[in-house]
Amino acid sequence: MTLPLWFSLLGAAVVISFTPGAGAINTMSNSIRVGWRRSLWGIIGQQLALLIHVAIVAAGVGLLVSRSPVLFEVIRYAGAGYLVYLGVRMLLARPQPEQLQDSAPAGRLYMVRQGLLVNLLNPKAIVFFLALTPQFIRPDAPQLPQYLVFMATIVLVDVLVMFLFFAAMARTFQRFTATVRGARIQNIVFGTLFIFVAVLLVLAR
Repeated sequence: MTLPLWFSLLGAAVVISFTPGAGAINTMSNSIRVGWRRSLWGIIGQQLALLIHVAIVAAGVGLLVSRSPVLFEVIRYAGAGYLVYLGVRMLLARPQPEQLQDSAPAGRLYMVRQGLLVNLLNPKAIVFFLALTPQFIRPDAPQLPQYLVFMATIVLVDVLVMFLFFAAMARTFQRFTATVRGARIQNIVFGTLFIFVAVLLVLAR
C-alpha cells in the first residue's frame, strides 16, 4: 500500500470511528459503569467484530450477504433485537446503594462478548466494508499484506478514538452516576439510545 493511499485510508478510518453508533454508546456506557480503563475490554470485543467483518468481505461472503435480501434482513433484525434487549435491560434495571459500592464490576469476558455482538450483528457494516475495502486493496498486488495494513489501521484508529475520546468523555460523568438517582438516569439515557439505534437499524435502507 502506497503512502498516499494509506493516508486516505487513515482519514476514512478516523471519520468512521468518530461517527456515533452502537459501538460508541456501548463504550461510553461501559466507561461510566466500570471505569475508563476497564472499558477497554468492551472496545476489544468491538474490534474483534470489525476484524470478522473485514474477513467476511475478504472471503467473498459479504457479497452474498449484500445480494441476499433474506439473509441481510435476518442479520439486521437480529442486530436490532440485541440492541433492544440491551436497552430494555438497562431501562428495567433498578440500581441499589449496595450495588453502586460493589467492588466486582462486570467481568472482562462479558464485556468482550457484548462489544463483539454489538458490532457484529450489523449487516450494514459488512456492506459498508464491502464498498470501502476495494478502494484500498490492489488486485494486482499480494493480498495478505494489504489486508493486514488495512485491518491494522482500521482497528488501531477505532481503539484510539473509542478509548481516548468516547470512553474518556464519558469518564467525566462517573461522579454523577455514583448516586442511585444518577445511575438510574444513566440507565434511562443509554437504554433509550440503544433502542433508538435499533430503530434506526430497522428503518434505514
